[in-house]
Amino acid sequence: MSIAMRTEQGSADPSERPPGTARRLRIPPNLVYLGRRLITYLVVFAISLVLNFALPRLMPNDPAQSMIRDIYEKTGQRPSQYQMQIIHNMYGDPETPIWEQFWNYLVQLSRLDLGRSIMYYPMEVTDLIVEALPWTVYLGLVSTLLGWVIGTYLGVRLGWRPGRLLDSILTPLSMFFSSIPPFWLGLLAVWYLSYDKGLFPAQGAVNQRIRDAGLHNADWVLSVLFHSALPLVTLVVVGFTGWMFSMRNMMITTVHEDYVHLARAKGLSPERVRTVYAARNAMLPNITGLAMSIGGVLTAVVLAEAVFIYPGIGGLIGASTAVRDYPLMQALLLIVIVLSLVFNFIADSVYVMLDPRTREGS
Repeated sequence: MSIAMRTEQGSADPSERPPGTARRLRIPPNLVYLGRRLITYLVVFAISLVLNFALPRLMPNDPAQSMIRDIYEKTGQRPSQYQMQIIHNMYGDPETPIWEQFWNYLVQLSRLDLGRSIMYYPMEVTDLIVEALPWTVYLGLVSTLLGWVIGTYLGVRLGWRPGRLLDSILTPLSMFFSSIPPFWLGLLAVWYLSYDKGLFPAQGAVNQRIRDAGLHNADWVLSVLFHSALPLVTLVVVGFTGWMFSMRNMMITTVHEDYVHLARAKGLSPERVRTVYAARNAMLPNITGLAMSIGGVLTAVVLAEAVFIYPGIGGLIGASTAVRDYPLMQALLLIVIVLSLVFNFIADSVYVMLDPRTREGS
């Protein structure tokens, strides 16, 4: 008996393992899941870099030729050989082999050098984006998150008990607002609330009379909030309906699942069953949709910036496309791609916390 015990103890002792036997390092399933997703996003980013480099070069005329043409139209004479060399150094020489152009493009990106804008020459593309991006990020992210929170919360309430008074009122009303084009609702808001009633400013992002700009200045912050109130409300009213319908339909399906009936049978409170068991699982598609919508939020913001004459990336996208400002177009497209990948990875990380199946490796 003692020999068997010693044998069993010896086999369990790590110090007495056969030589060459290594202890396997167990990686948590959630980290494995995120690692695979990260590799996928890196591959997508690499493909996006190639497409971002190739697509503008498939369009007629290259940046250098566009700059030469603009100089000729403004001055009536072609640039000198020295000027041509400077332009080709800035925007690339089309006679250079394509692989060498791609390598130079990667080197520029590694230095965070996005080139010089053709439309706003000699301004750097980085300076233009740094000046316009905060306004778009503020308007786009705040409106998207507010619409998502409001729509998801209302969808949980409506889907928990469909057919009640709140459901019969909000559902048709939301369908009415979702059928209105965003730019048309924005035009109505500007006409009635700005020009007719004078309650809100019709354009701009801040009062230009305030010279001390920054978050440390309370007057500047209040002016930013006041100028953005109308476009924010318009975007939220148009955007929350999709989240509400999606969450409502998922809740109607989830409340009939076995684990929800089991939670009720345990005697848990209705609020806990609705929030922890039903809404937590029904929310997963909305989280994925939120991450995917972040990259496309520029579409709605472009309309808002056009209607409310709000400064931001939307104005740069329209202007750069109209005049074929290739360096600026490439930089804006790259920003959209990076934002989409980053927020999708954040959504995958949230999935790990909300969905136990990813933590169990199933």
